This record gives sequence, C-alpha cells and structure tokens, in this order.
Amino acid sequence: MKLDSPQSELSAEPPPDSPAELLQPELLQQDEDLSATTSTTLGTTTLGTPFSATTSSNGLTIASAALLNGGSSGQAPEEDPALAPRSIPGLAILPNWRLIEQKTDALRQTLEKHQGDRQLILLQDFPDPDALSCAWAYKLIAAQFDIHCDILYGGTLSHQENIALVKLMGLPAQRYTTQSGKDLSTSAKEKFASYQGCVFIDNQGTTTQLLALAQQANLPTIAVIDHHSSQGDLKPEFADIRAQTRATATIFTQYLQAGLLKLDNSNNEHVKCATALMHGLRSDTNRLMQAQEEDFLAAGYLSRFYDAQLLNAVLQASRSKRVMDVIERSLRNRVLQNNFSIAGVGYLRYDDRDAIPQAADFLVTEENVHTAVVYGIVRDEDEDLEIVIGSLRTNKLTLDPDEFIKEAFGQDPHGRFFGGGRSMAGGFEIPMGFLSGFNENPDYTRIKWEVFDMQVKQKLSRLVNPQ
Repeated sequence: MKLDSPQSELSAEPPPDSPAELLQPELLQQDEDLSATTSTTLGTTTLGTPFSATTSSNGLTIASAALLNGGSSGQAPEEDPALAPRSIPGLAILPNWRLIEQKTDALRQTLEKHQGDRQLILLQDFPDPDALSCAWAYKLIAAQFDIHCDILYGGTLSHQENIALVKLMGLPAQRYTTQSGKDLSTSAKEKFASYQGCVFIDNQGTTTQLLALAQQANLPTIAVIDHHSSQGDLKPEFADIRAQTRATATIFTQYLQAGLLKLDNSNNEHVKCATALMHGLRSDTNRLMQAQEEDFLAAGYLSRFYDAQLLNAVLQASRSKRVMDVIERSLRNRVLQNNFSIAGVGYLRYDDRDAIPQAADFLVTEENVHTAVVYGIVRDEDEDLEIVIGSLRTNKLTLDPDEFIKEAFGQDPHGRFFGGGRSMAGGFEIPMGFLSGFNENPDYTRIKWEVFDMQVKQKLSRLVNPQ
C-alpha cells in the first residue's frame, strides 16, 4: 500500500485574525480593471479612420504599435486571431494565458467526448484541501456535460481542518478501503466496472493505492490535473500538469473563469465549492504568503462567491489530544544542530499521520531554527503495515526542500525517490519492508524504533553537518 505523498502535505498554519483579512476589496476591483484593459475596443485615429485596438502581451496595443512603426493609412493591421487574447476576466494579463486557454479548450473537448459517462476521481491516500476542493470542482464541471463522478481516496482524513472541510461543507468524498497487494474482490470488480474512466487530481497515481485497482479493472485514464512535477507514469487523454503553479485550486479556478462552469451565488453548492477552493489555494500558498500573481487573481475571483464565515469555521477546527501529544513528543525529543531541529516521535496510529507535519510546523517557529524535520513510524493495524513518514518545514530561502530530501534519502530499487517537496515544505515515506509489522514484545518494538531513528538521523546529519 502506498501512503500519502510528501508533496501533498498540508502546511497547518494558524488562521488569520479575521477571514476578511484574507482578501481585500481592492483585489476584486483590480481583477475587473485589469480585464478591462485587455478587451478589444473601437475608436478612431487622428485621421478619423476607425481602427481596432487589442492589447498585446507587452502592454502596447497592436494598432498603436503599427502606427509607431510608420503605418499612415489609418487602417487596422490584419491580426492573427490565434494571437489575440480572449476577453476572460483576469486571465489575459497572465504570461501563460495562451496555455490556460488551450488547456481549457482541450478539457472541454475531452468532457464533450465522454458525455453520459460515469467517472472515478481518485485522490491521494491522505487528501489535503487542495485535492478535495479541486475534485469537487471537477465533479461540478463534469456534471455540465452529463458526466457523473464519484470522489474516492484510499487512506484517511486525519488533519482536523480536512475533517472539518468535508463535514461542514458536505464535500462528497468517500473513503474506499482495500487490502494492498490483493486482487479485486467480485464486488469491487462490479463497482469499478460500472465506470468508464478515472481521473487523477492533485496527484499522478503514485500516491494512491487505488491506482492498482483501477488498472485491474482496465479503467482508462481520462485526465490528470496536478501542480507537482510530472512523473510520466500515466498516459491520460487530457493532462494539465503545471509544476510552477502553487496550487491545483488555482488551475481549477482558471477553468471556472474561462467558462467551464458559471458560479452562482444563489447556488449553495457553488458557494461551498468556491469556499473549499479558497481554502485549498490558501493552504498550498501558506496563507497566500507564497502566492504568485495567478494565485491572487484566482483568489480575487473566488472572493465573489465564497462564504467567509464557513471558511473561518474550518480554520478554527481544534487539534485533537493525540495531535497535541505528538507535538509534545517532538519538543521533548528534538535535537538542535546548525539551526536544524530534528525530532523522532516514535510510533503513531495510521489515523494520526497528519500530526507529523503539524509538529514540524510548530518546531520551525523556535528561535534560531530555520528548518525542522519530524518523523515517526506510522502503523496501519488493519493491514499489519508500518512505514517511516517524515515532514520538513523551513523558512530558509536558500534551502530547497525537494533537493534536500531527495539527496538525504535517495531512491528505491525502481528509481522512485522516497520523498520530495515544494517551496518551504517537504516530506518522505520509507517502507520498512521485512521489519514491518506489529510485535507485542516491548523490547523488540523499542529496539526497532531506535534502529530506524538512528538511521534517519544519520542520513540527515550528512547534510546538516557536512564534513
């Protein structure tokens, strides 16, 4: 069984003093003003001849550029329709507006091709707000094409904000459990056979145990939409993988802006989905502190529809006692070296897996610490499986979490890295192989933890204290 990707981890940050501070009214006005500057307008030259002025990517109008180049006839130059941006509010000013429009058109064509189908949306085993919200958005978009979708994940929701997101908003995601390494049961085969394809959102199949089931059922991959580096394992009909984009929620908001679904403030489901997308965008951009231009524009668009009070209720979800116990253990066990805080927290239940990134979030706030690494052995008692899972958080701009983790822990025999990361955060998952499994002997359990604890620290110390 595969567990959640380190790239999909939620960076659990304390909520802002007020959700109203998340977005300023000026952002919405800016979105409208900017879109107005990119639309085609009619006017006359100084000679009184009509002309068409279309804004180009460098801010000049095509017509004015022609006049500057010596055109004196007063006639508008012939334009290549493929080069003129469409009037999609907030998108035409982006450097990648052509890509956005091409991908939107390609997705529309793919959905039209599959009208009337039933599709599975497969998320990573531990889905975060970005994945959950985007899966919901895809489901609503697909419904416009008479496509019915079910959202599945194979692991569990353990972070308090993810649990609150699903419960408070009625987000239609379902947990599907199966024993790893086993063939599909007759009932499972019948269930999967009722679908005509599967879709991977905020992942590329490498972080969900449900991929194997979909493959056994011979389900074709209809689409892969993600913001992590391309892994190239799937061959979908439609792919939109943008490694430079901060959140998949930004990509889906751009689909909405481009017209794949017209949000309606009077539609309660639309309002909740917009609120979920806002939460997904916020979480993957560290409360917008790492947001780029396209993220702010997406947030500005969502601000017209989202429910601030509902979002605040999700952000105020309380940590469980077990999560607090893990944070306490990380404080007690941490080792400080060269401004790194490294802590092993021992054994955790499968359902408490998200306590590890929350502990890393807490340790990195300590004075004179720029990077925190927290790890533990996560047990899945249902499948008698154990795996070492760790999280990294950093506020050091020159430290690349992706490079650091890949260099520290390397690859498996198939060439896949045990971990990776994104801006300011990362994680790793290391199978325990032959040593995996529960043992009631307390001495054996203690010795096994000490061995893995020492091995992880040794791997990290090569980079923390280079000779």
